[in-house]
Amino acid sequence: MTDHEKHMNRCIELARQGEGRVSPNPLVGAVVLDRNGNVVGEGYHEKYGEAHAEINALNKAGEKAIGGTLYVNLEPCCHYGKTPPCIDRVLKSGIKTLVLGMTDPNPKVAGKSIKMAKDAGIEIVENVLNAECLKLNEIFIKNIIEKKVFVSIKTASTIDGKIATSTGQSKWITSKNARAEVHRLRNKYDAILTGSGTVLADNPSLTCRMEEGRNPVRIVIDSQGITSSDAKVYNNDGTRVIVWKNHDLEHLFNSLYEEGIYSVLIEAGTGLNSVVLKKNLADKIYFFIAPKIMGDKNAMPLFQGFDVKNLAECLEFKFGDIKVFSPDVMMEGYLK
Repeated sequence: MTDHEKHMNRCIELARQGEGRVSPNPLVGAVVLDRNGNVVGEGYHEKYGEAHAEINALNKAGEKAIGGTLYVNLEPCCHYGKTPPCIDRVLKSGIKTLVLGMTDPNPKVAGKSIKMAKDAGIEIVENVLNAECLKLNEIFIKNIIEKKVFVSIKTASTIDGKIATSTGQSKWITSKNARAEVHRLRNKYDAILTGSGTVLADNPSLTCRMEEGRNPVRIVIDSQGITSSDAKVYNNDGTRVIVWKNHDLEHLFNSLYEEGIYSVLIEAGTGLNSVVLKKNLADKIYFFIAPKIMGDKNAMPLFQGFDVKNLAECLEFKFGDIKVFSPDVMMEGYLK
């Protein structure tokens, strides 16, 4: 790993600390080195509406930034929003080099800050750990470019793809370690969506139980009005709950985007998960897999109803990260 990659990796680590607090803004971290290559300032975008990562890092560095290097995983902004343009502060900081992970896809920026820095005589190094930086802000990128909600599905199954026994038992297929990661995901997404069948079968709370985590908006698809007001998902903790009373998921996701809900994590059963995939509405799937086998044809499968007759008809995925939450494995999948 080069020095540029090492410091950019630190930017990514810092940026992740803003998960659940900065939406609809991107996750951004910054590191400042002095002219001798010593780290003299770090920062990240901590909360929507507050100072951006570059500002926090440069504030900590002070005059030590003069002649030094600023690392940021995303091109600094050059427009007024909740805060002034970051590039103005960058240009005044006295840095000699600006190292970036990716260009900002926002049309208001999109290379403009890079040009301003170059025109000011600052050396630019671009696309360091670019793939990692793109993945970090995959939600923001889809929001900005497509103006659509980023939709993910979370599943938990046995090795043979079962999510519940034939008697309906599903607690718990995966381990405490895997479930802790699910709470981190809940903190990351703006909303969590489930179906009425899951509410009736499992009575989930759908809360985030990580320390200092936030509870996402809860959405229940209940076209028949069969869920009880006593269900845990409706608990009176101040979190907004949306009950969607039809099956038009495209309309739902469009409405959510218009309301400022930009990412949705689906935690549902076979039926809803399958519908979302059939309609090509999912951007990503988190497959949590336990080292268990049910071996029962009557057990509940992950997905059904695709009626595949030959292999060419299968839905195909490209795997992303593969992580171990012992004894379970989590694989990220993206539809090809």
